[in-house]
Amino acid sequence: MNSLEIKEAIQSLSRSELREFLNWLDDYREAIWDQQIEEDMKLGKLDHLISEAKKEFREGKCRQI
Repeated sequence: MNSLEIKEAIQSLSRSELREFLNWLDDYREAIWDQQIEEDMKLGKLDHLISEAKKEFREGKCRQI
């Protein structure tokens, strides 16, 4: 199925089907995001951000929530 066929299929959905699809799509995007964060953490790509956040916390530039 190409992108045009996907677009046409989406446009043919009823309102309730579209709502269900959009909810599924939101969940799918969140799962992809979570997976990317996990991969980045394993590769150390977020280490500098974690270090910076810890430093700013120690310096009192933020507060614990």
